[in-house]
Amino acid sequence: MNRNGHVKEGKLGFAAVWAIAVGGMVGGGIFSTLGVVISSAGKWAALSFVLGGLVAYATGHSLAALTVEKDEPGGIYSFLRDAGAGKVARVSAWVLLLGYVLTCAVYAYTFGAYVGNALGGPAWLPQAMAALAIIVMAALNLRGAGQAAGVEIAIVVAKLVILAGLAAFGLSQFDEAKLAIDTSPGLMGVIVGAASVFMAYEGFELLAYDYDEMEDRKALMGRIMPWAIGSAALIYVLVALAVPMLTGTQAVIEDGEIALANAGQAALGTPGLLLVTLAAALSTGSAINATLFSSARLAREVAEDGDLPQRFAKRNAGGSPALAVTVIAALALLLALVGGLDGLVSGASLVFLLVFATLNAMAWREGVGRKWITAPGMVGGFAAFFVLAAHLLGLV
Repeated sequence: MNRNGHVKEGKLGFAAVWAIAVGGMVGGGIFSTLGVVISSAGKWAALSFVLGGLVAYATGHSLAALTVEKDEPGGIYSFLRDAGAGKVARVSAWVLLLGYVLTCAVYAYTFGAYVGNALGGPAWLPQAMAALAIIVMAALNLRGAGQAAGVEIAIVVAKLVILAGLAAFGLSQFDEAKLAIDTSPGLMGVIVGAASVFMAYEGFELLAYDYDEMEDRKALMGRIMPWAIGSAALIYVLVALAVPMLTGTQAVIEDGEIALANAGQAALGTPGLLLVTLAAALSTGSAINATLFSSARLAREVAEDGDLPQRFAKRNAGGSPALAVTVIAALALLLALVGGLDGLVSGASLVFLLVFATLNAMAWREGVGRKWITAPGMVGGFAAFFVLAAHLLGLV
């Protein structure tokens, strides 16, 4: 079993590696962030996704270069630790764990919103569905259960087909006037939008944990990032342009957590609603499972190094770090129940911007990868981090 919770037979080929990365990114990204980015960037929301994708691409390039250079699986924590930056590595691990908790909360919130909306019923139903999603996935992780690579590929293809169909339907009715909102956000709004939804690109870093499982790992790690990140960025841009054509931009902002479900219903009626809900449920459920698995193993690794209590390193009969899974799931559950979507998305984006900017800085400092890619990734990541922090503090 790999760190991402996937039980595999043999080595991972291009399709499986692509599916893991795209599945991690699209796991809840576009389903939960579209209303957030449109409220900030207005008709330029698609440009925000492009800008975020460029920073993600640079980060993927840096991650691949660092992984190939060291020729071993890992992530920013192990990279910093092995470079002798123990204190920075410890802080990076804690920050990354916070990011994963926030991300799990966003995925659960989104799962509950879509499933609760499709089922109808009392106002507490979405929260109950969010709680159920985390509890079930935590139970699977505690049992040591995973997900086959073939199943992951099928899930990713299914949700991309549904999203592509929704995008095609909306774009067939394209009218630029429908993208406008009452206020004009300007360039700063576009940047805030890109920074606010950066968590939509979180997930590709999980490939570093699967490095040992790849066929011809050095070559595959070096060429997979543009394909995976490019696929996610393309579907985000198309959906950002298409959904307002079906429901109106103001409706996307007001019903952000279920905007795509409403667009599916506008396109095909009840079948469209159910198809988009299915895609959202598969995406977010799979993403919760993978994120719990990876973050719990990161907590175990940090505990084994003495930077968390040793109890977090203890495994149960299923080989799972039980306390780590339980604590991460419990914190995510709490945030999913009490946190608002905008705050959760922005908080997660803030964390991952900081972590990924640091990853680019490390690649640039060590001279791995192409500096004309790692340097803009570093500058763009830190700039977006400070812009988003200022926005959350009400300064911009």
